[in-house]
Amino acid sequence: MAKRFGGKYSPDEHRNDGEQNVAPRSSSASFRNARVDPVGIGANLMMVPPGLMVLMAVISDAAGLGFGLLAAASWAAGAYLLRDGLRAEAAYNDRKVARRPALPRKILAAGLCGVGAALAALRVDPNLISTVIYGAAATGLHLAAFGIDPMRNKGTEGVDDFQRDRVARVVDEAETYLSAMSDAALRARDRQVEARVEAFQDVARDLFRTVEDDPRDLTGARRYLTVYLMGARDATIKFADIYARSGDAKARNDYLALLADLEQNFAARTRKMLLEDRTDLTVEIDVLRDRLQREGVHLDRR
Repeated sequence: MAKRFGGKYSPDEHRNDGEQNVAPRSSSASFRNARVDPVGIGANLMMVPPGLMVLMAVISDAAGLGFGLLAAASWAAGAYLLRDGLRAEAAYNDRKVARRPALPRKILAAGLCGVGAALAALRVDPNLISTVIYGAAATGLHLAAFGIDPMRNKGTEGVDDFQRDRVARVVDEAETYLSAMSDAALRARDRQVEARVEAFQDVARDLFRTVEDDPRDLTGARRYLTVYLMGARDATIKFADIYARSGDAKARNDYLALLADLEQNFAARTRKMLLEDRTDLTVEIDVLRDRLQREGVHLDRR
């Protein structure tokens, strides 16, 4: 029978050196909201052509060097925009309510790819028609490979624009706090701390999605999405600085206990909002039934 490896330095192993035991995340919880970097190997390979072009340009004449460096710069800028565009698209797809990206990064990346191809073609062949063909082909292939940016807002039907924008701004701010927590947790170099931060982030994002489903919940959840997350970010940064310097076990225990408390409070707030929404629906249904009965419409309740 297969046996799970564990030991003193395993991230989810209960510690026996006087530290507080923190329940590890279950396997299902670990993968329920697993996040994969949307920048795949295809986007990463787009950084190869600029490097090759620079190497080819430095052994060319003056005109070839100029066109080659410009082509490499265009390709490098396009590859950078493509990475940002893929991450923005993934964030858009993850949310139920989202605004389209203000800057169409993937489309701009395709354009820069075409410009780079045209400049590279000019380096070896000054024929204008060939240059346009190469540029158009590179642009089209880039769009076919990576697609275009989301071009419209999502989940905004029947939602007041003002309320939608308020929710989007608050959720964007909350996501920056979570991102800062992840960056700080990496500095602590403790896999269990990283796992506990991820567990808390999963619970926090459940609250985000609940608010996005019903923007009326924003008033009750604002403290959680701003004040509490800001405090969690600051606490994570301070803990990471202390733990990276001294490996203080007490600071680690206190921080893990704080994460556990925050996780429980955020989960409780999410459950409360879902219960309130269901209660509101029940009240609306009862009011509608009473109104129909007063108008002489009898409903068969089953």
